[in-house]
Amino acid sequence: MEENLLKTCLYDKHVALGAQMSPFGGFIMPIQYTNITDEHNAVRQRAGMFDVSHMGEIFVSGPDAEKFVNHVFTNNVTGIPDGKILYGMMLYPNGTVVDDLLVYKEFEPNKYLLVVNASNIAKDYEWLCAQTEGYDVKVDNQSDVWGQIALQGPEAEKYAVETLGLAKAAELSFYTYYNDSICHFDQAERVEKSDRMIVSRTGYTGEDGFEIYAPHAVILEMWDKLLAAGVVPCGLGCRDTLRFEAGLPLYGHELSDEITPLEAGLGMFAKIKTKDEFIGRDALVAQKEAGLTRKSVGIELQDKAIPRAGYPVEVDGVQVGVVTTGYRSISTDRSVCVALVDKAYTELGTQVEIRIRKKIFPGIVTKRRFYETNYKK
Repeated sequence: MEENLLKTCLYDKHVALGAQMSPFGGFIMPIQYTNITDEHNAVRQRAGMFDVSHMGEIFVSGPDAEKFVNHVFTNNVTGIPDGKILYGMMLYPNGTVVDDLLVYKEFEPNKYLLVVNASNIAKDYEWLCAQTEGYDVKVDNQSDVWGQIALQGPEAEKYAVETLGLAKAAELSFYTYYNDSICHFDQAERVEKSDRMIVSRTGYTGEDGFEIYAPHAVILEMWDKLLAAGVVPCGLGCRDTLRFEAGLPLYGHELSDEITPLEAGLGMFAKIKTKDEFIGRDALVAQKEAGLTRKSVGIELQDKAIPRAGYPVEVDGVQVGVVTTGYRSISTDRSVCVALVDKAYTELGTQVEIRIRKKIFPGIVTKRRFYETNYKK
């Protein structure tokens, strides 16, 4: 099994640190190094770093790049400034989700970077290529070229500037980025395909932080410098608990090829009012006009039981929904979950029940964000 899984450029570093490794998105990835709770708290209170080199980097360029990206992407890239980043989704014609992603407006004309989920790289690339008819664009999958470290937490800026020498990182606002040279890193001379790195003020934890894209040799050097400076290495286990508390969706759970952005509560990123056309728009307009039949909500249990993904949500013994993600929240010590529930039971304060194995646990509908985020605006 493991021999068929891909490894990131940091794989040997994880093994040397004794990380618990497990399959994720077609890769063998670190789930935890010490334990999920300590790593989670390190990000909330100080700074942690994640290997997210399994994420995909697909570049779109050419005279029709802006028009093409707007065609396949729910958010609106028309006229956005260089260095701006947008979150959104790519949809099937029926309005369900191919993937959710970030779109980076490059600092050169007619070029965009699409950062996609690891498990969807091949699918997304094939899907994008299939949409190019009639557009003068080039779609280039460079996922094998780039590595990525996510440096997250209230002290992330300090380490970015002081440890990595990324002085301009302090000037970034949320969802912006800049290009930097890799020349001041010792390993830059080993790099052949790119002499730049991308530093963005983004993340998937609810905390301030940066996602840094660079050639593999430079990523390895950055990892070692941050580790020596005391930044805590964190696995994908706490990346999930952190994103969940912050109300951020995970593809395959809160979003999928069976769930639309409107059902997931992410309609703000699907610009059906300001864009006349994108794949899936007509389906979303029709769904909104007809009225949603189900919607993603938060639920807090009145017990310490943990509601896991797939557990049924019930009212009076009748199933009315299903849990998409659930945990005993590390930051708040509350048993909470996100669930996709029939519309009639989505009002805040509605009483529901979650069936955990053969037992029923009462809960109440809440907002989907369980922790106050700390982004730098």
